[in-house]
Amino acid sequence: MTGRTRTCRFTPDDPFSPLRPIGGEISEVLQWLPGRGCEEPEDRPEEECTLEQLLALGSGTAFYEYDFGDCWLHRLELVSRRPATSDAPPARLVGGARRGPLEDSGGLPGYEEIMDALADPSHPDHAEHTAWVAEMTGSDEPFDPASLDIPAVNRALAEQF
Repeated sequence: MTGRTRTCRFTPDDPFSPLRPIGGEISEVLQWLPGRGCEEPEDRPEEECTLEQLLALGSGTAFYEYDFGDCWLHRLELVSRRPATSDAPPARLVGGARRGPLEDSGGLPGYEEIMDALADPSHPDHAEHTAWVAEMTGSDEPFDPASLDIPAVNRALAEQF
C-alpha cells in the first residue's frame, strides 16, 4: 500500500447525484466513515450502523465509496433475505461480473489506460504496466479483467471474519 491514506464511506443515497435544495438549503449527505476518519460533527462512525440500518435509510439501496482519490463507487442492493444458519459465513459473494480494479490504478481513467497498455504489446507503457500488474497481483500470469473467481473471493471473505 502506498503512503496515501485510503478512505471509504457508506451513504444511503448516491453521493454523486445532484443535491436539491430543501427550503433554500442543501442538506448534508449522511455518511458513515471508519471511526478514525470521522473529523466533522456530522460524520457518523460506520461501527455504529449496521448494513441493515443503512439499507433501510436508502429504501433497500446504499452506496459504498472506496478510495476517495480513485473514487470507486459501489451500489448495494438488498435483493432478498435469508435466515442465518450457524454454518453459513457472515458474508459471501453470490454472483458478479468481472474482477475488481487493481489497487492504486488511478480510478476509471487510469484503469482503462492500464488495460489498453496490457492489451497492446506495442504500447509504450506495456512492459511497465505488465510489471506493475505482476507486482500488484503477485502473479506473472496474464491479467484477465473479465475473470471473477467467486470461490476465491468467498475464501478471502471467510478469512476476514
